[in-house]
Amino acid sequence: MMIQLTKEQEIIRQEIRKFAEEKIAPLAGEIDKTGKYSSELLELFAEHDLFKLKLPEKYGGLEEEPTTYYLIIEEIARVCGSSAMFVAIQGSCMTSIRAGGDEQLKERVFGKLGKENLLMGWALTEPNAGSDVASMETRAVLDGDHYVINGSKCFISGGTGGQPADIYTAFVKTGNAKGKKNISGFVVEKDTPGFRIGKIESKLGMHGSQAVELIFKDARVPKENLMGKEGDGWRILMESIKETRLGIGAMALGLAQGALDQAINHAKQRVQFGRPISEFQGIQFMLADMKMQVEASRAMVYQTASMLERGVKNILPYASMAKCFASDAAMKVTTDAVQILGGSGYMHDYPVERMMRDAKATQIMEGTNQIQRLIIAKSIF
Repeated sequence: MMIQLTKEQEIIRQEIRKFAEEKIAPLAGEIDKTGKYSSELLELFAEHDLFKLKLPEKYGGLEEEPTTYYLIIEEIARVCGSSAMFVAIQGSCMTSIRAGGDEQLKERVFGKLGKENLLMGWALTEPNAGSDVASMETRAVLDGDHYVINGSKCFISGGTGGQPADIYTAFVKTGNAKGKKNISGFVVEKDTPGFRIGKIESKLGMHGSQAVELIFKDARVPKENLMGKEGDGWRILMESIKETRLGIGAMALGLAQGALDQAINHAKQRVQFGRPISEFQGIQFMLADMKMQVEASRAMVYQTASMLERGVKNILPYASMAKCFASDAAMKVTTDAVQILGGSGYMHDYPVERMMRDAKATQIMEGTNQIQRLIIAKSIF
């Protein structure tokens, strides 16, 4: 099916693009350098309700449809991958709570998110459980009115520049069942007794979005913070991940489009041998290939978003295809953009090297692209 944006979606795209180019783009290099956001920029994010895109309307959110949500992520990533990460992580956490939380939990957590601009984090990965989620070791045991959690998580996105996320959706083991059947999801607030932030990672890219270690040492989480029932975690993950992976695909698409824009502008302006390098066939062919990769990625991301809106079942393989293809394309397009800019492309003064570093993360997060290919292959057979 051909995807046609509505007039309202086109207006939203233009508004977000204007905001991103005028407010985020001038600061993107400094964010990458320092790993911090100014309070003024975070306030601007809040003014544009970028932390509430997936929050239900009844709690003061926008509850955007998938296509609108992903085009917003794309437009922000076009100038700054870290900023798009904020939007994607907020959406991932809200999606999990929406999929697993009872009305009481939603009322409490979503109500708080509607009144305050809180940052969220999505906690799944552990030192010995990355792609192999079922091997997680962090465990929660019911003790009266609380679950006591012990263990750790690593590479968890959320927060910025020493400011941790306020709320985490964390997936841990409960009960005695084996494998995926004993995974449960919890809402964990940053001031939970026994819970703390450990190591803050030094990363290749996405510097504005922190990746941290989470440490649970007899952390006491109210039993009301359990999402669904014990053992519902895998179901909640599967409900969430088809959307969260598509968010990474949209982020990768935006990074690729941003790098392509930079490469085209440079090719028009850079003069060698008496003429713009855009007139050389070698450059033209590179840009043509980059354009094809970007447009194919856009088609896959938006088509899958449309499937979500229409309630198509079993779309997880399509979300995997969109995430895998778009992130591989982003890595290729951003690398080629660096090549077209030549020596300038390798310097921090130009955004394409940052985009290349940020693009690498999209091939790894929310399931490596090798895992995506396994999911796709399984769906074939």
